Amino acid sequence: MLAFGMGSLWSEGHSSSILCVGGSPGPEGLIASGAEGGEVTLWTQEGAVVRRLVLPGQDDVTSAAFSPAGAAHLYLSHGDTVSVFDTRNLKGPAEEFQGAGEEEINALALNETGSAVALADDSGAVRILEIPGGKVCRTLRRHTNICSSVAFRPHRPNNLVSVGLDMQVILWGLQKTRPLWTLNLQDVAEEEDDHQQRPGQLFNPPLAHCVSVSSCGNVVGCGAEDGRVHLMRIGGGSKLEQQGAVKAHTQGASQAHFLSAFSHPYWMVTGGNDGHVALWDLSKHPVVAPEGKTGKSQATAPQRRKGKSGGKRREQAQEKSKAEREEAGEDDEAAAKEQEEEKSGPKLSISHGEKVNWLYPAVLKGEVSVIVADQSPNLTVYPLSQL
Repeated sequence: MLAFGMGSLWSEGHSSSILCVGGSPGPEGLIASGAEGGEVTLWTQEGAVVRRLVLPGQDDVTSAAFSPAGAAHLYLSHGDTVSVFDTRNLKGPAEEFQGAGEEEINALALNETGSAVALADDSGAVRILEIPGGKVCRTLRRHTNICSSVAFRPHRPNNLVSVGLDMQVILWGLQKTRPLWTLNLQDVAEEEDDHQQRPGQLFNPPLAHCVSVSSCGNVVGCGAEDGRVHLMRIGGGSKLEQQGAVKAHTQGASQAHFLSAFSHPYWMVTGGNDGHVALWDLSKHPVVAPEGKTGKSQATAPQRRKGKSGGKRREQAQEKSKAEREEAGEDDEAAAKEQEEEKSGPKLSISHGEKVNWLYPAVLKGEVSVIVADQSPNLTVYPLSQL
């Protein structure tokens, strides 16, 4: 594992804490950051300030994303409003969707064609807006607390994932506006903790902060308050096939984003309240590669039927030997698990030193990097390409 703490600082863009970062596609794409008090700044890829704005109303800017369909179109959420700017003409918003959220919007995401925007808000609702126009075409209600993050599923335009402070991860089918499945992270965490309590370990509830979907569309990653990144693999028919977790941070994991610029779609960068940023290769994790011999994997597919009597006897024999093994050496298993976790630890660990508000993986001047926003008015850029 590589460890380092030196990045380059982008300063003089804001006067208050930066809350979100987004980037325009393309080799010369701009970077946008949003901060407290309605501040928005556009940057070059070298970190020079192009333009600073303060949005009317001065609500905190909670999310910034460029449209995949038009690299100049920047979507910003602030209060219950979404403002759309054309970065070639920043005199005022090209479109403004007031009351787009039922309450304050926490995050927005665009689909691959830029024809829809999903919003997560404090009421727990997820709203889908048609683009252009901003008409609300779907309102999805199932979260019982704040909805914190949303992500469209690549290659599946009618699938959307949402997560919230109710500890639920929901995959939605947008045609029927109902969940295809729901996973309660608290249930999962309690099961895991029963097996592996460690002295001095703090148990924070797995409030879900940030969700990301791999570019292949089949693996969901969710950063949570328990310091874990919870992973789910989606199989045929959009079913939840498998789930598990990576113990990523000693405090809440506020950010988790898959990268698409590396050799396979299962690289992920995470950031936490412990002030660390970490880069993970999840390609051998049991959830991602269940056939690999990488330790126990947790199947969550109740539809798997038991085999005939021979299979049942085999199952009983396995159960018996498993019980004997557990009786013989739980300590060995714990030690093996520790070793496995060490082996599957981060490929890169950055001691950033400040609580992470937002991470944005970007290719800046051809170099794969991560842009970090924290409690300060500055951005820090760390190169990842030595891998």
